[in-house]
Amino acid sequence: MLTLGIETSCDETAVALVDNGRLLGEKLATQIDVHALFGGVVPEIASREHLRVLPRLFSELLDETGVKPDEIENIAVARGPGLLGSLLVGVSFAKGLCLSTNARLVGVNHLWAHLLAPGLEQELVFPAIGLLVSGGHTHTYLIKSPVEFELLGRTLDDAAGEAFDKVAKVLNFPYPGGRYIDQLSQESEPDTKLFPRAFIENQSLDFSFSGVKTAVANYVASHPELVFDEMADAAAINALSGDRREALSRVCASFNWSVADTLRIKVERALKKADGVKSLIVAGGVAANSMVREYMGRVAAENNLTLTLPGLSLCTDNGAMIAYAGWLFGSSGYSHDLALEAIPRGRVVPLDWTVNGDKSANE
Repeated sequence: MLTLGIETSCDETAVALVDNGRLLGEKLATQIDVHALFGGVVPEIASREHLRVLPRLFSELLDETGVKPDEIENIAVARGPGLLGSLLVGVSFAKGLCLSTNARLVGVNHLWAHLLAPGLEQELVFPAIGLLVSGGHTHTYLIKSPVEFELLGRTLDDAAGEAFDKVAKVLNFPYPGGRYIDQLSQESEPDTKLFPRAFIENQSLDFSFSGVKTAVANYVASHPELVFDEMADAAAINALSGDRREALSRVCASFNWSVADTLRIKVERALKKADGVKSLIVAGGVAANSMVREYMGRVAAENNLTLTLPGLSLCTDNGAMIAYAGWLFGSSGYSHDLALEAIPRGRVVPLDWTVNGDKSANE
């Protein structure tokens, strides 16, 4: 089953083709340079950039793979959660293609797609605990199959990736700054008493990273020598030396530890509440973080679980994950009609698909 995936949920425009679970090709256009000027994503600019580049990426993908539009059987599109204007560009493009090709439309939950993406590289083992760690969300799920996700814990305020972005902005690192925090953190041992592990003094599985973000901001405010005078670039960070580099590395390592160990605690709690789990799946942009990968590896090993981590290229938003999830859903008989809605961040993505032509009982 040949499936086209379309991703426009935030600031990456991406398309990909998956045929029976195998990636045929993908194209991606990033907007990092555009939004770096503002230190974060500007929704209106993101929408206009998607509108500008999506048709070109689709045409280039078909040219490179030799696929004709009428050969596509499934058109999968990220329907949410995300920036509403950005999502509407992708959803509208997908609907237009469905009308012109008679392909089946499959709306994909962007969060589920992240957690299914490692299936492009390795076998997914169910039931699994899924940890999604991204810029907008930090969630845990009990995943029983590619179409059965039970939310266990969710973001209450700042997600882990958002906290990384805001700490990087406080330090005047370039956007997105999480990679530079991770880079510097590998040069120092964390001070485990410097910053708190937020929202762990309870038995909740929910996440809150606003407290640790604020703690770092307050610490940096009292140590202004840590902050670059103007927005740094990679060269400026690499040129750091001496006491300043050592102090900054200590701050980054300590913040990194606070986030990674909080994730460890919450995942271990989730494992205690779920029976028969066979694997741990970690996904999302922050799944590229070296300390997060290390700590989740320890959790999996200590609980005799298969650890499933995506390759670094699959951690960030991409079209391949949407195409793969759409192929999984379509192969199971799941689809949508042209009334499919885009779902912005803050709203639950409904299970309003049809199954082999019948309305889902989960709607």
